[in-house]
Amino acid sequence: MSKKREARARLAPGFRDIASGQVAARNAMIETLCGVYARYGFERLETPAIEYVDVLGKNLPESDEPAGGVFALQDDDDQWISLRYDLTAPLARVFAQNAQNLPRPYRRYQTGPVWRREKPGPGRFREFYQCDFDTVGTSAPAADAEVCAVLCDGLEALGIGAGQYQVRVNNRKILDGVLEVAGIEQQDGTRLTVLRAIDKLERLGMDGVRDLLTGGRKDKSGDFTKGAGLEGAAVDRIIAYMNTAGATRGAVCDALDALVGESEAGRTGVAELREIDALLGAMDYAEDRVIFDPSVVRGLAYYTGPVFEAVLTADIRDAKGRKRDIGSVAGGGRYDDLVTRFTGQQVPATGASIGVDRLLTALELLGADKGAPAGPVVVTVMDRDRLVDYQRLANSIRAAGITAELYLGTSGFRAQMKYADRRRSPVVVIQGSDEFEAGTVTLKDMQLGAKLSSEIDDRDEWRKGQPAQCTVPEDQMLGEIRRMLGLEDT
Repeated sequence: MSKKREARARLAPGFRDIASGQVAARNAMIETLCGVYARYGFERLETPAIEYVDVLGKNLPESDEPAGGVFALQDDDDQWISLRYDLTAPLARVFAQNAQNLPRPYRRYQTGPVWRREKPGPGRFREFYQCDFDTVGTSAPAADAEVCAVLCDGLEALGIGAGQYQVRVNNRKILDGVLEVAGIEQQDGTRLTVLRAIDKLERLGMDGVRDLLTGGRKDKSGDFTKGAGLEGAAVDRIIAYMNTAGATRGAVCDALDALVGESEAGRTGVAELREIDALLGAMDYAEDRVIFDPSVVRGLAYYTGPVFEAVLTADIRDAKGRKRDIGSVAGGGRYDDLVTRFTGQQVPATGASIGVDRLLTALELLGADKGAPAGPVVVTVMDRDRLVDYQRLANSIRAAGITAELYLGTSGFRAQMKYADRRRSPVVVIQGSDEFEAGTVTLKDMQLGAKLSSEIDDRDEWRKGQPAQCTVPEDQMLGEIRRMLGLEDT
């Protein structure tokens, strides 16, 4: 007889299991961010995890399945559908389908998982959460300034203070103007090579970018990347653009104004940045929170105006003291052409997306997170013949609005206490034969007990005081539990 093959427990590459504490921390982060979005007047939207492939912009080749990093399959009608790649394409689809019934501008926020069929690596997953907010239907720079304000408020609501982050802003129109003055036209194939070179400034430094703008660059492995082939004044102007800096946002605008020359696109971009600066000033978002940084490119063929990137500037180190480079934790910009492919009409839009998982990692390293939340109050079982009485205790605690559970295992008291500790239980309820006879319950404050056990060295002192444990009449149990949980005033 052939032996039946058993399934092997394994996880698909690029995916991960999330433990309860991390789920709770992520949910708390999302709730905080959504609270900020709602305070600005954005309304919540939910869209399906599945969209048609062409809705996501991942066009089909003449044969085979979709390209472009999506998880796709054919539906019953042979149309290609896919797990959503981001939350912006579904927004464009919703607006295109419902434009007549939606207010304009339409302001929405959305959070949820997205999936990308890309090569996984350390810290790079195929499934991750995004938390987006967007305004569709206005070209006003005030909407772009508001994106900066929301990003600042969101990060600070999570405990990241001013001085620990920067929201960096640029305008793609300015870059277009600089390239135009440098003699690189929109249709020139060299343009994309130049944009990619600028986008690598933080990783390669100015010398590496200069190599990519000219003849090319060989990396440490010996691989050669062909350059854009620029020479002389064109290279100098682009390098000057990337070196643009100033003590204030206004000073950056002045420097950029000189670089764009007579380019109409460039001058428009500088004017938009000046208006954003004025609006940010009116809202008291100073240079320590939002800066203008010409090296921010983002979305090489996607964004049409202002672009935003939030980065953490705090000194972030892991448990071994090694410096960790988190990179950007949020990004976005103005994308006035996204709805066009559905309706043929240009609809201006702007917004940003916060990378929940990356930001959560940063918060853990910074110590700004609140840690895993406390678990339930655990009612231990000392006498199995009185299970009904223990169930009544647990139910009375839940009825008072406090999370509680009855221990359902078969282990003894010591193991039950270990179980309560693993469940991060803040309070354990103990009722043995002595307590039943006296009509009392014993309550153990697990959090206080853990704290005091690290402070009290004398065993006799601990036994004598038992400061983390008390016995109270059963009718006073709920009040004492509330006191231990810090709920007596709520």
